[in-house]
Amino acid sequence: MADRWTTYDCYGTLIDWRQGIGDVLGRLFGEQHRARLLGRYYEVEAAIQADGYRTYRDVLDLGTARIADEEGRELAPDERTAMSESLRDWPAFPDTGGALGELRRRGWKLAILSNCDRDLIASSLPWLGAPVDLVIVAEDVRSYKPAHGHWREFAERTGVTADRHVHVAQSLFHDIAPANDLGLRTVWINRQDEAPGPRPTRELPDLTALADTVDELVPS
Repeated sequence: MADRWTTYDCYGTLIDWRQGIGDVLGRLFGEQHRARLLGRYYEVEAAIQADGYRTYRDVLDLGTARIADEEGRELAPDERTAMSESLRDWPAFPDTGGALGELRRRGWKLAILSNCDRDLIASSLPWLGAPVDLVIVAEDVRSYKPAHGHWREFAERTGVTADRHVHVAQSLFHDIAPANDLGLRTVWINRQDEAPGPRPTRELPDLTALADTVDELVPS
């Protein structure tokens, strides 16, 4: 029987993207603006990524610069790379290590498909609490999700078919919608109790029940 694979978006699903980004926005622009600017930053980053490939380090810092322009705030030289420099310290969610470890125990292979750079993702892997079998980042495919490059590269490298593959992610826009388009089973990790848009195969509030859920979707 062919291997079973789960693939993951890293930031927002396994690593606490909101805390990491929010901490920097709060420090630069004031904690009272943190929630508002976090929502705006999400929009700005998606627009930058859609405007042609550049490194994720540049995306992070350009996104911060655009927020600063909108807020009428001039960044000091040491603040201009604050966002990209902070990524190495973004923590994993408390349920990440246990969930990934249990999946490995059950024989699942794990891959990360991330809108990131090689050096940046390397700094996040130790936070996960369990090893992964494969990492594919935007730097490898020269595009950002929701473009299909990550999934095409994954299929080419592994040979896995859709019936042995489940994609797990928090972002409906970047991950669930394109994975659905590719005919994959999807698990939406809805940590913020958001209203659904694209319909995932399954929805979970966190990773606690992930192993049982993917076992149901792709029995061993």
